[in-house]
Amino acid sequence: MSSFAGRIGTMAYGNAILLLMATTLLWGGNTVAGRLAAGEVSPMVVVFLRWIIVAGLLVPFLWPRIRSEWPVMRGSFLRMVLMAAFGFVGFNTLFYIAATETTAVNLGIIQGSMPILVLIGSVIAFGSKVRLLQVVGILATLLGVTLIAAQGSLDVLLSLAVNPGDGVMLIACVLYSGYTLALRNRPQVSGLVFFAVLSAISVFASLPGLAYEMATDTALWPDMKGWLIVLYIALGPSCLSQIFFMRGVELIGPARAGVFINLVPIFAAVLAVSILGEPFKWHHGLALLLVLGGIWLSERKASS
Repeated sequence: MSSFAGRIGTMAYGNAILLLMATTLLWGGNTVAGRLAAGEVSPMVVVFLRWIIVAGLLVPFLWPRIRSEWPVMRGSFLRMVLMAAFGFVGFNTLFYIAATETTAVNLGIIQGSMPILVLIGSVIAFGSKVRLLQVVGILATLLGVTLIAAQGSLDVLLSLAVNPGDGVMLIACVLYSGYTLALRNRPQVSGLVFFAVLSAISVFASLPGLAYEMATDTALWPDMKGWLIVLYIALGPSCLSQIFFMRGVELIGPARAGVFINLVPIFAAVLAVSILGEPFKWHHGLALLLVLGGIWLSERKASS
């Protein structure tokens, strides 16, 4: 029986499509977990516990490789601190704050805009050239995010009465897009070692926010339900999904693997409706089509 399970595991670990779909399903589930965490555990406590669990699992296991590859990372340590602070701690802090103010459906759709934000950042930071279709894709995606922020109402948009949670989530996506752009010049070490070191840095980077919550008496530590949510966040979206995604990239390359990220807002919407019972309104559907359509247009190759 154990040998059969081992063969199944080996086959699954060699199936890029299965691994990447599992990755995006876990990331979509993170939006639901964020909503469930509201009232059960405070945002900075979630972030701190999330990274201390991940670091506690990965760092001891990878310690020999971390020591051997540390000379390559040493010169980029400040860059890594900034990447952890903004990409891991900053993004997740704002994500869980946003989850207290908006729906999981909105969180997932706005999160789906990140490929477009990365494209815009590439133009600004690296002078990347943009084709006409990419411009159309950017505009379509931004229109979709605006539709979500305005809750499908022109009156809301004109009065600038945007849900603050949606605005916070958009800022979070900008931070993570910056982290993604910084990966272009990351130290040339194995992805798993790099991720383990960033997770350890994130533990320390989350301490100021945790101290603030404790000083203002807003820190909310988890009970049994809260611990189940935190463990899912730590083991699923934070740890396993990263391993699965890196393996998927290894099997089929970054370009093909990146396309699967488009499934995140779809999984987030399906899970939010089925688990949380959130309503899926017309403007959600239209925004989802605009975001996914914009990404599809921006990723189309120029005709030869």
